Amino acid sequence: MEVKASLRYARIGAQKARLVADLIRGKDVNQALKTLTFLEKKGGGLFKKLLESAVANAENKNVIDVDNLFVKTVYVDQGPGMKRFRPRAQGRAFQVKKKLSHINLVLDEK
Repeated sequence: MEVKASLRYARIGAQKARLVADLIRGKDVNQALKTLTFLEKKGGGLFKKLLESAVANAENKNVIDVDNLFVKTVYVDQGPGMKRFRPRAQGRAFQVKKKLSHINLVLDEK
């Protein structure tokens, strides 16, 4: 039985988040948590919190043995961009897009 968790509008670019998602895809939950704990990327903390949320969802359902969980699928979709402006020379302003992403995580039993 599958357990899902999602994080929407995360303040990280989709390309950078996919690098972290590739590290934990297919791994055992305990091994994935250890990997994310010591990862020195911004996405490491976001994915760790999301993974812990998915494990809590599994415990709450009471139909899955939490010790046998593994990361079945992880995918990152691009979210909307926040438009901000940065001052430049001679009174001009350049637009900067702050990127957002949607992260989806699915756990399953071995």
